[in-house]
Amino acid sequence: MSEMDIYDLRVSVDRIEGRSVCGMEVGDHFDLKNSAHLTIPEGKHFCVYALASVLPFLAAKQRDLPAGDWLAQDSHFICPDPEERLVMKVERTCKRTMNSEDLT
Repeated sequence: MSEMDIYDLRVSVDRIEGRSVCGMEVGDHFDLKNSAHLTIPEGKHFCVYALASVLPFLAAKQRDLPAGDWLAQDSHFICPDPEERLVMKVERTCKRTMNSEDLT
């Protein structure tokens, strides 16, 4: 059995510097728990294009990174829609130990 530490994450809309084309508002969010379980609060939505822009970084943000790694220091990501300029913040919410054999 191989144990590993992994962080749960919350990705939230930090600010919108343009106009909200997708209908999201500051504070809208999704949570990523247990490595790969993505949840959105009931009755809410999260723009698929905003999700696509932050998705490639989430696996790295779930793990401890070396000191000085740029990704350990940066927590803001931007939706690709130039008129919207929606800025998301990725925050670690808790650290858990998981069995890596249970994950793919």
